[in-house]
Amino acid sequence: MALRLAASKLPNRAISRAAKTASQTTLRGLSTSGPDRAKDPSDYDRVLSTFATIRACAVLRTATSAACPKAMQACIDGGFKIVEFTLTTPDCLDHLADFRQKYDGDVMVGCGTIMNVQDAERAVDAGAEFIITPVMLPDVIGWCAERNIVSVPGCQTPTELVSAYRAGAPLQKLFPGVAGGPAWVKAVSSALPFLSINPTSGVTLENAGEYLRNGAASVGLVAPLFDPVAIANEDWDQIAKNAEKVMANVREVGPYVRK
Repeated sequence: MALRLAASKLPNRAISRAAKTASQTTLRGLSTSGPDRAKDPSDYDRVLSTFATIRACAVLRTATSAACPKAMQACIDGGFKIVEFTLTTPDCLDHLADFRQKYDGDVMVGCGTIMNVQDAERAVDAGAEFIITPVMLPDVIGWCAERNIVSVPGCQTPTELVSAYRAGAPLQKLFPGVAGGPAWVKAVSSALPFLSINPTSGVTLENAGEYLRNGAASVGLVAPLFDPVAIANEDWDQIAKNAEKVMANVREVGPYVRK
């Protein structure tokens, strides 16, 4: 319940910032027909192609608003081209809107810890190009699928991964981490080859490439990238170095062949 409240009780200024950004920035992919906030199918394809090419997403959660843009800037400076702001970060949508406006077309920006359709609406209004949920939420998956918005729902078992896929999620987030890590992903992706699994928890700077070689479509980096000690010490150079290290490991594997 606390997580739901934290994600849903967003400040009014975050909503007004999102509206301002939407008016100042030409957000790519908007459809002229269909449901509200619908994207063109080509935008859906662009987002999935970017995930398949880059294969790593920086997932940021900070305790303070001030640390958020500094930490995210450091990881972008270190080479990340896909980033996720989480709603549990203070002023999340303010920062998301700023980075979308600054990096539109260069860095793909998404929003995580989405807990309901209302959260998804606010995130898209702020400029989110994809939606991440910590658990499988069929209503959010359906809302996104109807609008050509890529959703990546959190799943813990093969049954949940398949259910998310059948509900309309083109990528399935493996969260939290599972025993066996890369070997588990290899076993599941081999048995269920239509899945596109995105492990997040348990992925480190060193094993990100191993996950990809064992069948993961892409990976998410949280604490190993955004080291809490480095953030507390405002050591942004360390975060940039972490980003450089993991992206070098990811690039060695090469792009993902979409299914």
